[in-house]
Amino acid sequence: MSAAELTSSELTSKEVQHVAKLSRLAIDSACVESMRSELTRILSHIAKLQALDTDGVEPMAHPMRLTNRLAADVPVDGMSIEEFLMNAPATEGRFLAVPKVLADGGGA
Repeated sequence: MSAAELTSSELTSKEVQHVAKLSRLAIDSACVESMRSELTRILSHIAKLQALDTDGVEPMAHPMRLTNRLAADVPVDGMSIEEFLMNAPATEGRFLAVPKVLADGGGA
């Protein structure tokens, strides 16, 4: 579909229902008109973007030229089990105590 076609015509209700079906969306007839106007506005915006002269413009993956500044991957000693358990709110022996998530017998 050309930029002229996108701006000169509005979507029909039948086209909106077809797009919804392709998208696996269940929309009722009350939503069709709202979706029709939204999709028409979106397609109009796309038509404006397609009409821009982008000859000589270098494609980019991101609008900002940033590079990751990564720290060196150097192994360090972590906390001992005793230090870790000392900071825990509740323990049972050498384990963290947490509230139950599943009811009794709720195996995976």
